[in-house]
Amino acid sequence: MPELPELDPVIHGKLRLAVLSLLTSIEAADFTWLREKTGSTDGNLGAQMLKLEEAGYVAMEKRFAGRKPQTLYRMTPKGREALAGYVAALKKLLGGVL
Repeated sequence: MPELPELDPVIHGKLRLAVLSLLTSIEAADFTWLREKTGSTDGNLGAQMLKLEEAGYVAMEKRFAGRKPQTLYRMTPKGREALAGYVAALKKLLGGVL
C-alpha cells in the first residue's frame, strides 16, 4: 500500500483552511470581513489568525482607517506554497475517489 501523504496540520483546521481559501483571491482582507465571511467569533478567528501568522502563512498589518483601527491580513508566498501543497496532498489522498 502506498504511503499516505501528510496534510499540513496548520492548514487542516476548518477555519484556517477557510481563511486561506478566501485570501487566495484577494490582495488583503480586514479582520471584520474575514469574521463575517467565516461566521466566526472574534476570539476564535483571532486565535486561528495568530497560528497562521506564526507559521508564516499570513502577514498582519495594523493601521487606521480614519480614526478607526483596522487589522489587515495578506497571504504570504510561503502561505500560497503551503496551501498549494496541501491541495496537492489532499488530491493524492483522495486518489480517484472524486
